Amino acid sequence: MIQIQTFTFNPFQENTYVLFDETRECVIIDPGCYEKQEKQELTDFIQSNQLHVKYLLNTHCHIDHVLGNAFVKHTYKVDLYIHQADEPVLRAVESYASSYGFAQYEPTLPDHFLEEGDRVKFGNSSLAVLFVPGHAPGHIAFYRAEEKFCIGGDVLFQGSIGRTDLPGGNFHTLIKSIQTKLFPLGDDVTVYPGHGDPTTIGVEKKYNPFLT
Repeated sequence: MIQIQTFTFNPFQENTYVLFDETRECVIIDPGCYEKQEKQELTDFIQSNQLHVKYLLNTHCHIDHVLGNAFVKHTYKVDLYIHQADEPVLRAVESYASSYGFAQYEPTLPDHFLEEGDRVKFGNSSLAVLFVPGHAPGHIAFYRAEEKFCIGGDVLFQGSIGRTDLPGGNFHTLIKSIQTKLFPLGDDVTVYPGHGDPTTIGVEKKYNPFLT
């Protein structure tokens, strides 16, 4: 059974997730840790729980979700996996990081690309990759059918959806992604978003003003 640990990092209040199972293997998704104390919080948790980091995953590559990529790669000697369509988004971060107040941002590039239908395997567990563009051109989500949860990045929020006014964003594409990729997962599936608290597909179908 997968356990999910959430950290909220950086001024964007971004959710970083560590997923691990009984084997103690884990994956880190969207490390937003930038300040020294944030990096320490992440490493303390991994060390205290005796976890072995197997992969670094990005749902998408906006700055708030990738600030800790280089730190995680170097600290745990792991590869970075993203969708290929988001590689230009990741490469662009270096050009604007300072203007957002992240002068010490350390760029890094992906090692592998994920596509819809791929599975990320760690320990006794696996996550299915869903392609859900709209907020970012190469946005993906990680779905665990057996335990009815989805690490959704900035696609669907409690009462809201991801913004679509950034380069590569498209409102209609995002709505289509939600309706055709997330809604069919089932009303009882919990979505762990890139910002804010978890929600369920059923609640958002019924109450989300962008989707009702």
